[in-house]
Amino acid sequence: MRDDDGGRRDEVDELAAAWRRDGLGEDVIAMLEVSKRASRIGALVQQALRGELADLGLTYAEFEVLTVLNRAGKPYRLRPSELTRSAFLTSGGTSNVLQRLQKAGYVEREANTGDARSRFVQLTPEGLRVTALALDASARAHREAMAGVPAEAVRDAADALRDILLVIGKRRFR
Repeated sequence: MRDDDGGRRDEVDELAAAWRRDGLGEDVIAMLEVSKRASRIGALVQQALRGELADLGLTYAEFEVLTVLNRAGKPYRLRPSELTRSAFLTSGGTSNVLQRLQKAGYVEREANTGDARSRFVQLTPEGLRVTALALDASARAHREAMAGVPAEAVRDAADALRDILLVIGKRRFR
């Protein structure tokens, strides 16, 4: 999309124009643009990834849990509370995902010998295999979604978003 003087525009620029007409300040408009664009990019990448994951019989939440366990390294085991925190899920959501993954044979739960009140969740060999396939699918989906975006623009955006997240990620909101 181009504006009248040939500059590049996206759908968020149209929203920004409306926000200006509504009298919002430029500082607030810039913040809204960041959050809208970040959300839109995330949704588009997830949309591309969902198809790839569906081919493997996985949901996005299941993929997240598998990759969190994979990142933990050998023995690919964590407590459910650690999974919840690292996968950005609710405890109820994590429980549902773990039930589906256990039924599929991708994870197993075992007692925590150091604390009888808790259990560990661990990837099975089949879970490791499916996780590797899912990570390959994720790479394909990201490349497809961001095809044509200069690598420097991706790196600059990643760095800028880190700077923002380091500040607002520490805050707790109602």
